[in-house]
Amino acid sequence: MTRPATVEEALPEPLDPRTAPVPRYGQASLADLLPAVLAGQGVHDDQPTRLTLEPADRVCVFLVDGMGWQALRDHPAEAPFLTSLLSGSAGGTGEPITAGFPSTTATSLASVGTGLVPGKHGLAGYTVLDPDAGQLMNQLRWQPWTDPYRWQPFPTVFQRAQNAGIETSQVSAPHFQHTPLTKIALSGGTFLGRLSGEERMDLAAARLAASDRALVYTYYADLDGNGHRYGVDSAHWRQQLRYVDGLARRLAEQLPPRSALYVTADHGMVDVPEGPESRLDFDEDWELGAGVARLGGEGRARHVYAVPGATADVYAVWREVLADQAWVATRDEAIELGWFGPADAVADRVRPRLGDVVVAMTGNAAIIASRNEPNESALVGMHGSMTPAEQLVPLLQVRT
Repeated sequence: MTRPATVEEALPEPLDPRTAPVPRYGQASLADLLPAVLAGQGVHDDQPTRLTLEPADRVCVFLVDGMGWQALRDHPAEAPFLTSLLSGSAGGTGEPITAGFPSTTATSLASVGTGLVPGKHGLAGYTVLDPDAGQLMNQLRWQPWTDPYRWQPFPTVFQRAQNAGIETSQVSAPHFQHTPLTKIALSGGTFLGRLSGEERMDLAAARLAASDRALVYTYYADLDGNGHRYGVDSAHWRQQLRYVDGLARRLAEQLPPRSALYVTADHGMVDVPEGPESRLDFDEDWELGAGVARLGGEGRARHVYAVPGATADVYAVWREVLADQAWVATRDEAIELGWFGPADAVADRVRPRLGDVVVAMTGNAAIIASRNEPNESALVGMHGSMTPAEQLVPLLQVRT
């Protein structure tokens, strides 16, 4: 007769954080894109990368918020033009590149704009602890206010390009012009605000043609917004992807000679099902809340800040409760494993911003906070972790 399994034996083993698929920093990540572009324009500065892109005098980067590699690949009917470019992704390898960790907009845009890994530029999540103020800081909305240049003191790649004689422009929605995130991640050269996607594509092409050497960045946000509200593969999301495909084609057809267009994204997305099995509510779970002073990050990637002396207990409980639903690491483990970039690149000013415990979800579950984060907790599509659906992004190219 077989002895029935005990409760302890039936529980899944906690995932080993060493098995998490770390972003390809220094080789093929968003932080490598603009340094590789500048190298192709003859500007070699102090941000080395092994990502190689064919030289071009005029370069436009079109970043589509939320357009993950897997979701794009799964929707060829909605994106025939972009699908036709998949085989040439990442310098002709046909492979995706990676976002950093967390795979979230503030982190990714800072990596794109500075050419630095999250552990160095310091925007290491949706919300992280401001150790000087002793409170969580939302790095997308920049609340509560803190000096942007204290938070991220390094020059942007756009500034370095402009200083090297490359005519540099950002073409985006007008309301982004004066945001702190734009100032410390995307500034340099000329900002040009246009409301419609078509206006942005037309102006981006015109800015390329206006100079012998040019770097233009343009951005579109609504694919991500519809994914958050309705889910990836919803009718709303698919309609937006069709629109994005048309924008990319419109821009490509207007490229002047000696140009390269790169179409990429800041992250992908997963849909989180309704129900307590997939939406673990921190605000209602006494085990997850025990010993926790603050909960940062977002549903798919959490910074957990312990009360003094409780880090070991918090780490043990979160590993046990989440088991095979998340990679759970201490701050030191996450740094040593390269989650935020090479360990020696993580700046001393950034370390205390990271959680005492860092959590990256697998599958399609999320740690929500229904009372303290009601809007974020209600989202259908979420991102932030290191799963392929979230971390892999395209780097499509069109050349003239």
